[in-house]
Amino acid sequence: QVQLVESGGGLAQPGGSLRLSCAASGFAFSWATLNWWRQLPGNPRELVATIFTGGSSIYDDSVKGRFTASRDNAKNTTYLEIDRLKLDDTGVYYCRAVGPFGEAWGQGTQVTVSP
Repeated sequence: QVQLVESGGGLAQPGGSLRLSCAASGFAFSWATLNWWRQLPGNPRELVATIFTGGSSIYDDSVKGRFTASRDNAKNTTYLEIDRLKLDDTGVYYCRAVGPFGEAWGQGTQVTVSP
């Protein structure tokens, strides 16, 4: 069945980096547009990055320059690299895929930034 599984979250210090992964299965990954979303405490879920089928990506202004989203179609995996972590990056990060199969969300991975 269609599945997205995030990993790579955890506890990190301000100024550090994290690399989140999202492994996909059950659909034609290379044909899907991929998103990374996050939900900060007390806030609605927000879109932070989109990776198109050709590999190009766009970012929300709030994360531009610190977040790098990518995809590896051979591994059916998308990545989100977060650099220069801030306390305000604390939240749950989700990947989403949209394609001919429909839409799927991962279960989310918690990122906690703390000194």
